[in-house]
Amino acid sequence: MESTVTRVEFDDVSIAYRDSGATGGHLYSDTPVVLVHGMGGDGHTWDRFATQLVRRGRRVIIPDLRGHGRSAHTASYRFEEFGADILALCDRIGLDTVDLVGHSLGGYAISWVAMQRPELVRRLVIEEQPLPLRSGDEQVSFTRRLPSIPELWHATTSLLRHPRAVLAFDRSMTGDALEQFRKPYPEWWDGLSDITAPTLFLRGGPGGMVDPDKLEQLRAGLADCTVRAFECGHSIHRDRYPAFEAEVLPFLGH
Repeated sequence: MESTVTRVEFDDVSIAYRDSGATGGHLYSDTPVVLVHGMGGDGHTWDRFATQLVRRGRRVIIPDLRGHGRSAHTASYRFEEFGADILALCDRIGLDTVDLVGHSLGGYAISWVAMQRPELVRRLVIEEQPLPLRSGDEQVSFTRRLPSIPELWHATTSLLRHPRAVLAFDRSMTGDALEQFRKPYPEWWDGLSDITAPTLFLRGGPGGMVDPDKLEQLRAGLADCTVRAFECGHSIHRDRYPAFEAEVLPFLGH
């Protein structure tokens, strides 16, 4: 995967990304795959998968989300802002159709893009996105206002495996982001009906962060949704890479 980093300036943020460039020889060579990482990481988490896509003739674009990697730190980290950055990047590059793959926080970003611009997205792959409350009638217990064991384990292993990404991460977003994960987000649920792309949702096992009841509600809210479960924690593409590849590559047309 090309290691050259390009930066683009938007109204309130500078976003860094890598682009493998145009390729050829595949039915979907003209449909780039945009890979979006989760909170506390950076785009290098996708390097192994990106290499396989490029070898199969796909153009791959890997951004660092605001506050992560080589992108700028900002004063605001709302979920819709992460999505707006990805959409603005697609527009700036001049992409007409994309496949989107997002992990955790990246799942929020790409689902927001698919809601706002359904005609842009051909395929949508969401990996282990924690699903928000639907209304204020659902209450989060005091213990769930604290980091869970899976959250702590994922953060610890990420630090050990990818210290550069963790050190570049703007920790000021942590409280705001976790609060958003755990508060009602009815606008997101209402927007599911606007997504037209076939969607593959990947969930981990007991160590994951996806509520199974809400996952069924998500499946019912999407026009075309396939769910696959894995026996691992929150980072399927990291901890069960061969199984991840076996599910996602065929879904993307390989």
